[in-house]
Amino acid sequence: MTDEDARLAAAVRAGDLAEVHGLLWAGADPDTVGEDGLPVLCTAVASLDEETVRALLGAGSRPDTTGAQGLPVLCTAVAAFAHRLAGALVEAGADPDRVLPDGTTPLLRAVEGGSPATVTAVLWSRDLREPELRLAQPERERLLAAARHWYGTGAEAELRRRTGDGGPAETSTVADEWCEVEEITLGGRTVRAGHGAVLTTLESVFAAPAPLTELVARAVRHPDPRHVDWAASRAALRARLDEGARELVTALHRRPSAAHRRFAVDWLASWQLGLNPVAYPHHAEDRDLLAAWAETETDPEALAEVLWALAESEEAHPRLEALGLRYAGHPDPRVRRKATDCLWWHDRPLTAGATAALRALTQDPDDEVRFDAARILLGGEVGPPDELRAVVRDLVRDPHSPVRGAAAEALAESDDRTADATALLLAVLDSDDRIVRLIGAYGLALRDDPYTPQAYARVEELGRICRPDHRANALGDWRRRNEPPV
Repeated sequence: MTDEDARLAAAVRAGDLAEVHGLLWAGADPDTVGEDGLPVLCTAVASLDEETVRALLGAGSRPDTTGAQGLPVLCTAVAAFAHRLAGALVEAGADPDRVLPDGTTPLLRAVEGGSPATVTAVLWSRDLREPELRLAQPERERLLAAARHWYGTGAEAELRRRTGDGGPAETSTVADEWCEVEEITLGGRTVRAGHGAVLTTLESVFAAPAPLTELVARAVRHPDPRHVDWAASRAALRARLDEGARELVTALHRRPSAAHRRFAVDWLASWQLGLNPVAYPHHAEDRDLLAAWAETETDPEALAEVLWALAESEEAHPRLEALGLRYAGHPDPRVRRKATDCLWWHDRPLTAGATAALRALTQDPDDEVRFDAARILLGGEVGPPDELRAVVRDLVRDPHSPVRGAAAEALAESDDRTADATALLLAVLDSDDRIVRLIGAYGLALRDDPYTPQAYARVEELGRICRPDHRANALGDWRRRNEPPV
């Protein structure tokens, strides 16, 4: 082993990306082994160090490298649900269909693992044939059967059966790319309960679609729009309009189950957010349905989502403001939050009725309602600015407010140049939230405050500032305006 190779192994172990890049450029062997006798790619993958893995792969490291257990590193990434890492390995040439000593494949392990993001990452790659073409029918059936079994049995129950562990399972909710899913650990093994979404994905890829009613059932089994099963069913039903998906989903608004009604409004809203009359010609019809629905919905959570769908539409419904006025005094804050958004439209001046309602809402007991009302009134320049700014300032002062960050950003970008505003922006630099600190530094930069460089240094105490970000870039603009050229 050369000195460069030894230094590369140490740099990979330490996670020193700059040193890794430098040594690879200087000619170090990307497949050199570390002190444990394993190739350094194994070390990087085990550490879930995506950037180092990509650097090694880019320099020629073998993507199908095997680790201490005789399994390819792709299996390590799959077991850790590191979907971006798994995708990088597959793109570099790791074989997701490789038959392992126990008869499984990395792809089958991903399916059983229950993370749809990981399954998607190893299912496709720009250099692989389409999965429906490269996988023989028996293998496709095996993957579908595995997903169906895990989904039907339940992730915890199947994990308990396989491990034989009768003790309590550790369960938490984790992010799975853009969605959320339960992660369950039992008997030394961890899986995610996203097998419904995995099954929906495989059915679509292998042209074996489930009945429309089954897709709805998968969604409401986990009645949360952020859950992977819900999101996968929503997407699958969007793709099946010609099979009557819209008619089936819109009929759900009459179901006694609030979860079914919430799924219906979520599905309808997903179309309203991007008007395309060719792909989906029912936008106006759906808005009328939502407006009528809002008059009769009794479940606060479902009602809030109906109002949200109307307020977020690309076009305003004629009854939008009337609905906002109707529900501005609703006893549930979730409804009042969405009613606030119904009281204005981006290209229309506020009416006298909407203005009066919004002014009353600036005194609401709910932080988010107060903030949204003040923000809308400030944007429309309706009412005494100092009175409205006081609402925003009070929310910035409160370290426990759920909208403190949003209020701080509104303050940072406002034309409020008072000493009180500057003092508040300095105060948020004590926050334990890196983004809130960044917002404070950003506001100081916009005001050409001399403490700006120190403020950005305070941000980095909690972690590196990610770029590109207009708030991060404001430091450079501040330097150009306030420091003499070198």
